[in-house]
Amino acid sequence: MRDGGPLWTLTVPTGGDTLRQERLTRDLHDCLVKADGLVVGIEDAEGPAEPGRKGTGAGEVALWAATTAAVARPASQVLITLIKEWCAKERHRRVVVTIAGDSVEITGRPDAAQERMVREFQDRISGDNGPAPDDSAA
Repeated sequence: MRDGGPLWTLTVPTGGDTLRQERLTRDLHDCLVKADGLVVGIEDAEGPAEPGRKGTGAGEVALWAATTAAVARPASQVLITLIKEWCAKERHRRVVVTIAGDSVEITGRPDAAQERMVREFQDRISGDNGPAPDDSAA
């Protein structure tokens, strides 16, 4: 069920360790699925790469996320905050967030430059999440 707002792709890179990637991706899924206003699922557009193998091809597992309803904060802000909190649990965690051909990597131990890149990413895609807070009905 991918109805609602823009479609996000979330990938947890693990340097080729497909079992770890699947475990972490499912853990991220479990964290995000609890959030109000988000629908999250395992991406399986290409199906298994070969018999007996899971994933979306080339051994990679990813999530998709979409908004289901109007939320108090822009969807990008909610989603990015949840991903940051999930990554912060373990400093080596990383998530690549992609929407409309634009992407950013969020890490478990961000420095000032990475935080700035995340803010710039949110600024670039903020128009894709519906009306700005000032445009809402009074």
